[in-house]
Amino acid sequence: MTDNDSRIRKVVILGGGTAGWMTAAYLGKALQGTVDIQVLEAPAIPRIGVGEATVPNLHRVLFDYLGIPEEEWMRECNASFKMAVRFVNWRTPGRGEAGARTLEDGRPDHFYHPFGILPDHDNTPLSHYWFKNKYEGSTDQPFDYAVFREPPVMDAKLSPKWLDGTPSTRYAWHFDAALVADFLRRFAVEKQGVEHVQDEMVRVEQDERGHVTALHCKSGRVMDADLFVDCSGFRGLLINQALGEPFLDMSDHLMCDRAVATAVPHDDEANGVEPYTSAIAMSSGWSWKIPMLGRFGSGYVYSSKFTTQEEATAEFCEMWGLDPNETQFNHVRFRVGRNRRAWVNNVVSIGLASCFLEPLESTGIYFITAAIYQLAKHFPDRSFNPALVDSFNHEIEEMFDDTRDFIQAHFYYAPRNDSPFWRAQKELVLPENIQKKIEAYKAGLPINSPIADESTYYGNFEAEFRNFWTNGSYYCIFAGLGLEPDAPLPALAHKPESVAGAQPLFEQVRQQQEHLLQTLPSAHDYLRRLHGK
Repeated sequence: MTDNDSRIRKVVILGGGTAGWMTAAYLGKALQGTVDIQVLEAPAIPRIGVGEATVPNLHRVLFDYLGIPEEEWMRECNASFKMAVRFVNWRTPGRGEAGARTLEDGRPDHFYHPFGILPDHDNTPLSHYWFKNKYEGSTDQPFDYAVFREPPVMDAKLSPKWLDGTPSTRYAWHFDAALVADFLRRFAVEKQGVEHVQDEMVRVEQDERGHVTALHCKSGRVMDADLFVDCSGFRGLLINQALGEPFLDMSDHLMCDRAVATAVPHDDEANGVEPYTSAIAMSSGWSWKIPMLGRFGSGYVYSSKFTTQEEATAEFCEMWGLDPNETQFNHVRFRVGRNRRAWVNNVVSIGLASCFLEPLESTGIYFITAAIYQLAKHFPDRSFNPALVDSFNHEIEEMFDDTRDFIQAHFYYAPRNDSPFWRAQKELVLPENIQKKIEAYKAGLPINSPIADESTYYGNFEAEFRNFWTNGSYYCIFAGLGLEPDAPLPALAHKPESVAGAQPLFEQVRQQQEHLLQTLPSAHDYLRRLHGK
């Protein structure tokens, strides 16, 4: 290497876990062995595996990119399938999953947010034809069941894949995050030559510019690098503590700041395995349910302004019939928000060290995946061109804020008002960005431009990361919560042929539902075969 060569020669990642090892494995591939990568990880404290839920681009953006077959990593990580998020009791004051109330029309209080792009006809999403039909009284079918083929399949607890491995629809995964981190650690170390250093950082060394130059470890080891990636979790040891970058608290948008979680044994043989994540509304927040073979992970995400740890734990135990004296819990405090800048000087923060939103739409792994993709795209040399840094920070800020607004809208428009927590949600201010989207929705307009070809959309990383929340996503949540446009899209009144031409699509969806119900195996049977159990 010549004196004029300004390439990055060495990267140190502070912190292992899911974020650290995803980053190490991804950069190991993206940089094609031209950079030395070290992961500094303090000895792990055993944790309860309460499950992690993901979104569909995880395999293609990460595992497929690394050349790891889906079945291989699924077996290693006790993974199961996720076809949607199922929202329970968000409109009525039911208690727990089994206690879901019914709506005025007699239907149970649940709706799905499936994955996928809505069918499209004449450059208009099928959602708008559905609402026109409903507005005019020609259908009373719920939005999710009318336009997506997956809801009846999920009700029947079927697999998204046939037994020969052919997928029937798009899906994501549930898994044990600790097993994923361990799997990627082995991959990065054994296949890519990443160095794993088990030690504890005690001091950060910086130069006159404020750039980090080295990490001093408890053992006396000094780890120098050109670029440092902070995956140290909520502590933000480099980005927040060493560099002093402010963390922008956003609890004025999202009130939940605590969680109590555990793993719950489950009789799969008797009850099947649900191929979806559940988000169950509670008195002061909501609970996740993430099914895996033999158990499910669950946690109650709540606001400490409206309930205590003891009260939340008691409500959580009541829902699942747990004995609080015999159950081991994780009690978690989290910060809601993001760093003002995710990348400062020669430090890039990823994962919890960068940003956090409660996992209502399974955004944790998504944020990590998007960040490592953007880091590889914006990878610098030792001059750290400000244009690259600023562009990266803009991408992360836009991704986070858009998702924050979408999640806040779940609470803001939920009809529940049976507790101080739910009433307080309606008193918060919605950001201008989501207000404009609501205005468009209420006017009957698509919130995003319709995309007719799923393969085109999902073959484009930039489209995925920039427009992750599609028109279908907003419609699923808003229609599911009972929020509907004021009137159909006015342009449809002048397109009788288009309206008539869209009607056969609803019948196609129904026929697809019937076919899948008749041919797909149960999720339990598929997963038993996959995992050899």
